[in-house]
Amino acid sequence: MTETPTQKPVHASTIAWGELLDTLRGLDAAFIEGPRAVTDDRHIADGYRALATTLGVALDTYLFAEPSRPTFLEINTPHRRDRRWGGDNTDAYYRMAPIDPERRYRIWGNRGDAVYFALTGYNEPSPGTWSDKVVLHLNDSDLDIDGNGDFSFEVGPIADVAVLVTRDYQVDPLSGRPVTWEIECLDSPDPIRHGDAETAAALRASAAWLRTMFLIIPLTVGVRGDDAHNLGHEIANTANTFGAPYQVPDSNFGWSARDACYSFGSYDLAEDEALVITTTTPQCRFWSMVVWNQFMATHNAADGRSSVNIGSAVPNGDGSVTIVVARRQAAHPNAVTTMGYPRGNLAFRWFLADRVPDPPNVRLVKLVDAPKAVH
Repeated sequence: MTETPTQKPVHASTIAWGELLDTLRGLDAAFIEGPRAVTDDRHIADGYRALATTLGVALDTYLFAEPSRPTFLEINTPHRRDRRWGGDNTDAYYRMAPIDPERRYRIWGNRGDAVYFALTGYNEPSPGTWSDKVVLHLNDSDLDIDGNGDFSFEVGPIADVAVLVTRDYQVDPLSGRPVTWEIECLDSPDPIRHGDAETAAALRASAAWLRTMFLIIPLTVGVRGDDAHNLGHEIANTANTFGAPYQVPDSNFGWSARDACYSFGSYDLAEDEALVITTTTPQCRFWSMVVWNQFMATHNAADGRSSVNIGSAVPNGDGSVTIVVARRQAAHPNAVTTMGYPRGNLAFRWFLADRVPDPPNVRLVKLVDAPKAVH
């Protein structure tokens, strides 16, 4: 007698898991073929690290988060190699907490040694899609902070908000104490329900989030050509230049800070070349310039000097700041290194600036001709 084979049950989460695997299987095409293909083995390796990192952040945000039992998740730090992504830098800690727009929350902590810190709420047009609107923004100037650096405040309900992101900027991330952030929901929590439908929805949201990330990265160096898109920051179209600085609007793609100005560029350097960047910064709470690879990521703070900021930069006699960028550490007090990378991207940011900054001046020179001292 022949037995009839038992049909394998089909679950929504099983189908969604397969869709996520298919998404992951195809995303490396963004950096190994086509007009955005990277050109050296380190960037290829960085591409797979970016895939792993963004997968981890996506699962933390969508699969494991409980908006009625929130916690602030580390998404960028100066010290974690698995959180180098999305426009990170060596001077800052970022945390994220998915929340429910219909609930009330209490947030408290201590400012530590932060020069600037903030909390921003963003929308989510549909599950897994990136924000296109700043819904809430509070920086440390808006908070009551006591003599010990402690703060506490409440938020919500807030229509359209889906996630809270914290920012914490340090002059010296190797010695500075980060802001401590705590959050609790003031309303009764939902029952824990990790069922088939909920898990499938979370996996699909994670896949959507990953697909968007790899529409943005890798960033191009030099002219974009037919590859141009409207996602992410406004990057200069020519290597060894910066785009015009701009103030972040309320309607903005991704998770930029509302009271920040940005200027983004790229570098393409031979071993014996350097960029000499001179900027006159407006009055602001904090500014920095950081070197990225093409995946909007830098190294850990202790790996090498890949950023300079308002506290670490030595100004020129006229108040301007000159920064030297080269593939190895140069002699100038404000020199930063690409850690050997020949190509990549550069990012200026200014917080609470009293005006939109002037465009940085950039010169490509031979490394031996780069300045070695302030003037």
